[in-house]
Order: sequence, then structure tokens, then C-alpha cells
Amino acid sequence: VSGLHPPALIMLRSVIPLVLLSLSSASAFMATSSIGSLAARSGRTMALRSAQRPAVSMQVVDDKTEVREYFNSEGFNRWNKIYSESEDVNKVQMFIRTGHQQTIDKVLGWVDSDGSAASGATFCDAGCGVGSLAIPLAQLGANVKASDISSAMADEAARRAGEMDLKGSATFETADLESLSGSYDTVTCIDVLIHYPTEKMDDMVGHLCSLTDKRFIISFAPFTPFYAALKWVGSMAPGPSKATRAYLHKEEDVVASLQKRGFKVKRSEMTATNFYFSRLLEAVKE
Repeated sequence: VSGLHPPALIMLRSVIPLVLLSLSSASAFMATSSIGSLAARSGRTMALRSAQRPAVSMQVVDDKTEVREYFNSEGFNRWNKIYSESEDVNKVQMFIRTGHQQTIDKVLGWVDSDGSAASGATFCDAGCGVGSLAIPLAQLGANVKASDISSAMADEAARRAGEMDLKGSATFETADLESLSGSYDTVTCIDVLIHYPTEKMDDMVGHLCSLTDKRFIISFAPFTPFYAALKWVGSMAPGPSKATRAYLHKEEDVVASLQKRGFKVKRSEMTATNFYFSRLLEAVKE
């Protein structure tokens, strides 16, 4: 999930193919079942409902509380299965798994090519989900401090790490992005911005940038007219929602936020499967 996850996803509850952007814990839009569910972070890219759906009451919904509760309950069961080797997944969930793994592999490729993990560099994996990135980083030799807003996700990540032979180290804690502190060689935040509305994105990117003076790797569900249309279609699907809200971000806004903190985008990748879309940026301190 993440300090708030990712990851990005929307389940279409109709005979229309489930079309979403998900993570990852992790995010991009994603669909996790057929008719009847909305599927998002982020970096556990995750199941999400439209941020545009009219509220049924005047009560202000707390995104952070909503995400925490979702990924500590049904969301954990759904995404833990997707981010595993379980064969008990449908075709849409398999697309999501594949797309998320492609994003993870791109990050690992960047890190492996510069030898930073092998040399024991420190990493902060913000919104780690079930450890999809943190664990392989530690296997390469990195010393990773990972966190997730969901205790269920963080505990599962720790369990998985305990079964692996790690050259480096990985510790996992339950924490939201806002509470993270310290100084690291690299900060990663995969598919988590999907949980942050536009007006909060800049502050969150700024806070994560403050945790490193070297490199920040981030992925998010990009805003385009096409993806926004898919999101709108998802919001119109009938049936009770079982997910969190999804927020798309314009790439130029994220880049501007990085530049404001003295970071320059060094590399950029786009991952797109039928049900997963995620823009990946590697930014270095100038």
C-alpha cells in the first residue's frame, strides 16, 4: 500500500471489461475481479474508487483512514494474493501482477546497474506493501528501511523477508509517509501517490525529497485525458464501493515538484499492461 499506496486502480462493475489504473503498495489503475468490485498502490497499486463520486453525506472522508482500514482488511487479502505467486488469481489480477512486477524490475535494473545496492547503500522504501521492492533490494545487498500505513502489509513483508537469504538488511514498520524521518542514499515510493489528491501531492513529494540528498525514485498513475476517461467510467459503475479513492497526477506537476526541491529527472519509464499504467521517474539531487 504505502504511507498512503501507490501504487492505482478502478474495478468496473459491469459487462464492460474491467478497466483501471493501479500500485504497490503500489499505483496505476487495476481491476481485481469481474463484475461487482472496484480494483490501484504502489507501488501496491490497488483497488480504488473514483475521487469524483458524490459523497453520500456531508462528512469529510479521511483518505488516510480509508486507506489504512482497507489495506488492513479485505484490501490486504486481495493484494497479498496478487503480489504473490498464487495461482488463485483471475486474468485481470494477473495483468496487474505483471505490470507491477515490470515496474519493480525497472527499479532493480537501475539500482543494479550503478552498484549502489551491492555496495550496501541505504534505502527508504515508503509504502512498501508486502515488500515487493524492499526484499529484492536487500537481496542485492542494500540496507533497507521499509514502511507501510497498513500493519497487515508491513507484517507480511517482514514475514516474507524472514524466509529469504538477504545479503543486506530489511526492517519493516507501520507508518504513514508524513511521519517518515532520517537520511538515506535513495528513497523509493512506488505506486503510492494514487492515494494523494493533487493538492497534497507537492507537500508529500517535498517531504520524501527531504529524506535524501542523492536520489529519489517514484512512480504514479499519470493523468491523461484517456486515463481520466477510464477513471470516470469506473466511477459510474453500479454497486457498492469496496475500495479507496484514486488520484491521477500530471507528470509535469510531479517533475515540477521534484525540481523545486533541487532534483532533476535522470531516467523515466512507462509501464502499461491492459489494466495497469504507471509512470516511473528516477530523480537525482543537482
